[in-house]
Amino acid sequence: MKIQERTGAGNNRSAAPVHPAMGERLPAPPRERKPALAALAVLLILVGALGATMLVLRAGDRIEVVQVTANIQAGDSVGDNVKSVMVADDTGVNYITWAQVKALKKLKAKSPIYDGTLVIGEMFEEVAAIPEGKASVGLALKEGQYPNGIKSGDTVAVYRVSEDSGAGSSSSSAGGADSTLIVDRAEVKNVKTSTDSTISSTSLPVTLTVDSADAAAVAQASSAGEVALVLIPGN
Repeated sequence: MKIQERTGAGNNRSAAPVHPAMGERLPAPPRERKPALAALAVLLILVGALGATMLVLRAGDRIEVVQVTANIQAGDSVGDNVKSVMVADDTGVNYITWAQVKALKKLKAKSPIYDGTLVIGEMFEEVAAIPEGKASVGLALKEGQYPNGIKSGDTVAVYRVSEDSGAGSSSSSAGGADSTLIVDRAEVKNVKTSTDSTISSTSLPVTLTVDSADAAAVAQASSAGEVALVLIPGN
């Protein structure tokens, strides 16, 4: 009798919800696929890979150019003071390539170029021929025979000053009564400064362009140590 009651009671009970056994996972809801985001991710990866490849190729695009190995003064050629170096190619820089070094040696520096400088085309110019009726004369001047700050392009007067006059030139005069004017207007073509280690500290090499008829007198005065230069108006 009791068995039936318990059985009957069990039959009359409502069914309780069944919980998953311990350790079992609930089924995950289906994920929403986003093909647009996936395509964008792939595109970004491809762009990054392409950029890295271009950088590698660019870094390997190098050219052989000219570098000077000594100080080059204005008006001078590089001579043998050059070596080749490899640099990254840059279309915005007018490098002189090593293949052009022979042609470079025929040109003259526009301004001083210092040891270690990479050479570019704008630093040099072709040597102008001496005009007809003119001559180029080199002088070795001592302190007192030239005005301070003399430079290429200046216009000077050339005087012969005898040793017994006891006076050289200054920035505005050329000595005393024993001074003789040789050339009233001469162009200073080149001045080598003391930054060139090959130049003696006791003299200043200066190159003048003068009339051919006056060249011998200027050279003789320079050889005797009796030449003096004076800056004149027009500089």
